[in-house]
Amino acid sequence: MTTPPVTAMLRLLRAQSVLEARLSPELGSVHGLGLNELLLLMQLGRAPLHRLRRVDLAARLNTSQSTITRMTAPLEKTGLVKRESDPRDSRVGYVALTKTGRTRVAETEITLQRMAEEIFRDRWSDKDIATLAGLLGRFTATLPGDIA
Repeated sequence: MTTPPVTAMLRLLRAQSVLEARLSPELGSVHGLGLNELLLLMQLGRAPLHRLRRVDLAARLNTSQSTITRMTAPLEKTGLVKRESDPRDSRVGYVALTKTGRTRVAETEITLQRMAEEIFRDRWSDKDIATLAGLLGRFTATLPGDIA
């Protein structure tokens, strides 16, 4: 017998899988970005000076610094992000969003808005969507960097 918390968790995982499957192809074909890359760029776009230390970016994306390094390498090659050093402390390095990166994020957010409206259009009222957003916000309330 499955308990309500287990049922909720499994449905949430399945919903995440469905969303990824619907979003990823268009984000990739239209904007050349994977979903995780977009989330990384959005974090930088909302950060002060459009830059974050790798450790802070890892915390915001709930991943490791080595994953951030692997994710940012191709973004750097395509000119969406760049490395910056701290003039006061040479041990500190930042990942910074470039002007090209900011433009790409803005374009992708338009696509994301349209896709979100399509996904929720058929079965969800505005009140339902707001309730869902609030409930899901509890999962990440203690994490830095809410991008909503």
